[in-house]
Amino acid sequence: MKIAIIGASGKAGRVILEELAARGHSLTAIVRDAARTKHDTVLERNAFELTTEELTAFDVVINAFGAAPGNEHQHVDLGRHLIDQLRGTSTRLIVVGGAGSLFVDPEKTLRLADTPEFPDAYLPTAKNQAKNLEDLQQTSDLHWTFISPAAFFDPEGARTGKYQLAQDILTTNAAGESYISYADYAVALADEVEHHRHEKQRISVVSI
Repeated sequence: MKIAIIGASGKAGRVILEELAARGHSLTAIVRDAARTKHDTVLERNAFELTTEELTAFDVVINAFGAAPGNEHQHVDLGRHLIDQLRGTSTRLIVVGGAGSLFVDPEKTLRLADTPEFPDAYLPTAKNQAKNLEDLQQTSDLHWTFISPAAFFDPEGARTGKYQLAQDILTTNAAGESYISYADYAVALADEVEHHRHEKQRISVVSI
């Protein structure tokens, strides 16, 4: 399977690339600066300038883009660009989302980002990633999956190879924690790449 990772030099992107590489997939790292990745196959491009021709060379495009502080609106901008370029094609788009758009109540009336405890510093990212999700949900002719991590998305956590899936509601593990390591999130994302079980859905991932 031919897979491209936008933001492959970022924290999540690097771990996702390593997981998929270990599974033997053909991977291309799409980065603005090729010097920031050690991966062999690189497409050095501004993600906002990627064309339909470039993107549809892949079976799956993973959007692991991370916006710099003050530029969080780029989550929406890039999301819309990718929707425009991939609409009506067979290429799948998988988005590394955030936990802020998950609901904290069964009635789905309150999102995590709207709770008093949610850190102000992460609000711009959460709000813009939520808008990206909304744009995807309003697009009919696109193959997409949006994957939210748990509330505590741990870059230093171990790879256990185990996880549980949920949908739009913030879910906790057996210890009552909303937790997932980057490594186990990458396992879940790679499984979705390979098995394609959640077409046009947002799913979330939490540790066992």
